[in-house]
Amino acid sequence: MKKPSIALFLLLAVFGSLQAQKHMTRNGHIWFFSHTPVEDIEAHNYQSTSIIDAETGDMAFVVLMKGFQFEKALMQEHFNEKYVESDIYPKATFKGKITNLSDVNFEQDGSYPVTVAGILNIHGVDQEVEATGTIAIEEGNINAQSTFPITLEAHEVQIPGMVRNKIAEVVNAHVDISYDPTGN
Repeated sequence: MKKPSIALFLLLAVFGSLQAQKHMTRNGHIWFFSHTPVEDIEAHNYQSTSIIDAETGDMAFVVLMKGFQFEKALMQEHFNEKYVESDIYPKATFKGKITNLSDVNFEQDGSYPVTVAGILNIHGVDQEVEATGTIAIEEGNINAQSTFPITLEAHEVQIPGMVRNKIAEVVNAHVDISYDPTGN
């Protein structure tokens, strides 16, 4: 069984069988950006699995850490082997809820500001997070976007002293997810 299929199975187990109010994707786009005066680092991942329940506001994400692609191969190697230890902690997860669900009309086209709260697990460490974002509905299609900070120390990601000035202590995570009611 492929890893994305395992992630999908875990999400479905959390939310039960798919129904009309549940939407998902297996190719969501999540990326992060680290800025320091010495260097900018950016990595993109198009292998994020996510599900959203339009009726309850429940959301979940599974992101395979080895799915992040960097401009420089050495950065990608260090990210996986030394910082997030992808062999030990192969995925990041989020399980949460839209806290202002009554402000979103999933039946009407429009752009709706949302707040999402839940538990983000990176590097085996759970942290409560709250982030603002936007849910856009167009012809029944759902797109969710958000940008929020992640503090590396809070997730026990250790950065060696010799490169500490090249990696920001807080990185900006970006989410751009297009959901499909059929799960494709």
